[in-house]
Amino acid sequence: MDVIVVGAGPTGLMLARELRLAGVRATVLEKSATRSIQSKAGGLHSRTAEVFRMRGLLEETAARAQEREQTGGHFAALPVPLDFAALDTRSPYVVATTQGDVEDILERGLAVEREREVVGISQDADRVRVRVVGPEGPYELTASYLVACDGGHSTVRKLLEVPFPGRAGQSSMVLADVLVDGDGVPTVRDHFSRHVKHSTQRAAILSPLPGGFHRLMFGGPEQRGKTRTDEVTADEVRAVLADVYGPDVRLRSVRAASRFSDASRQVESYRVGQVFLAGDAAHVHLPTGGQGMNLGLQDAFNLGWKLAAAVRGDVDLLDTYHAERHPVGARVLLNTRAQGSIMDFRDLNTAAMRTLLTEWLAVPELNRKVAAMISGLDIRYDLGSDHPLVGARMPDRLLETADGSEWFSSLAVDGRGVLIDFGGRTHDGWGDRVRLVNAKPHEDFDAAAVLVRPDGHVAWLGDDPTAALTHWFGAAR
Repeated sequence: MDVIVVGAGPTGLMLARELRLAGVRATVLEKSATRSIQSKAGGLHSRTAEVFRMRGLLEETAARAQEREQTGGHFAALPVPLDFAALDTRSPYVVATTQGDVEDILERGLAVEREREVVGISQDADRVRVRVVGPEGPYELTASYLVACDGGHSTVRKLLEVPFPGRAGQSSMVLADVLVDGDGVPTVRDHFSRHVKHSTQRAAILSPLPGGFHRLMFGGPEQRGKTRTDEVTADEVRAVLADVYGPDVRLRSVRAASRFSDASRQVESYRVGQVFLAGDAAHVHLPTGGQGMNLGLQDAFNLGWKLAAAVRGDVDLLDTYHAERHPVGARVLLNTRAQGSIMDFRDLNTAAMRTLLTEWLAVPELNRKVAAMISGLDIRYDLGSDHPLVGARMPDRLLETADGSEWFSSLAVDGRGVLIDFGGRTHDGWGDRVRLVNAKPHEDFDAAAVLVRPDGHVAWLGDDPTAALTHWFGAAR
């Protein structure tokens, strides 16, 4: 076996799909018997929508969403929306879908082994051995690599005794999928600040979900001391709605509910020998801004092609996973901590900060900068070049090729790298790993050729791509 993936959430499923696309054998182990019915995460930001478009997944995902083009994001629920429409992307919106729908789409065609609990891990220089307990009893698996995608309370991380430094949760909160009615129920067309209400003691966020349900997130003094195993009752939810939203919002039922905290932690290294950590197994944070699922999906998108290249013996890029993704995760922790600190609506000093930040977000240039950060479009890996495109995402431009007009994203669906040559030249020896595209010169690219990695980030621009092809994809053959 090539790779064991522990966890069948969005991160693990995306990783398994990328590995399968690259012809690598992966086994996905999941502890739970069935997928959770709770909505959990609530949307794909622009960069993740671009990733889904590159793999031919965006159309179906958007079709399931309640609102395909929700162009106004938020920062700390401030009343000025983040204007995603001002960003340079074909996906200037949030795809308002649920985590369950994302998992359903990603899992298609994968063989997830459920009711499998990992109870032991050992490894040497080139193998990982995993002890598993399943319905048929205990057994052992061996693979070249293991990836922990098993969430914030990761069993793999604990078995390996990987430290998880950061800040422990300061408060407990509730996330519940509820059926509500009344004149005060917000709609998907309302800006996020319309979903946010607070009383003298509590704050709550009520956001629409597909299927007529709403996601209710709330905290308050009665949450102190609660743990994630404590049941969330309908009476508890009803009391919060009455206190925060008043009689204009009435509870009909609770479909699912869970507790979480505002803990903010990140592992110091995303690699431990032959084991990698991704998604919430590597980082946890306050879910404000809806960045968690997106961050994990992009971890997997960065790691998948690199694992495949190592398994095939093409090239070893595995240490670049930590080097590239750890700073991205740290920046999300930074902005979610900042958002959490200014969402205490009852504090006068915080109210003053919110007033100033609201004024500043009304400045278009600053609004675009924050929108690019929350959406993930500003991510640029340090690949040792001063060129602004190198390390950044490849803009999805319409290219004139021999086959007619083609969007860049349509050239990346098979998971290979893409070499766009604007001079009609051929580059033999990498066709199994890199798609060669001859295109007419484009005003956005001041080079003879552009090399794009399978994760959609520009690896190189210049005249002769031979050295770059060898570095990122191995020797010609």
